[in-house]
Amino acid sequence: MAYDEVLERRSEMLKRRIGEMIAKENQYGLGKQEGLFLRRMIKEWHQTAHEMNAKPEV
Repeated sequence: MAYDEVLERRSEMLKRRIGEMIAKENQYGLGKQEGLFLRRMIKEWHQTAHEMNAKPEV
């Protein structure tokens, strides 16, 4: 699997998990630890998106 594919897969997994956490937050609320975990996942998702967009074109 190429690095580009790994980044795309990671982005999709993070988006899916973030969506699940946001739905949970809207229904039941999140605990402190879950809230921190959600923010960390969002940061990772943004970093992954940045890496995908910063690829040098060949």
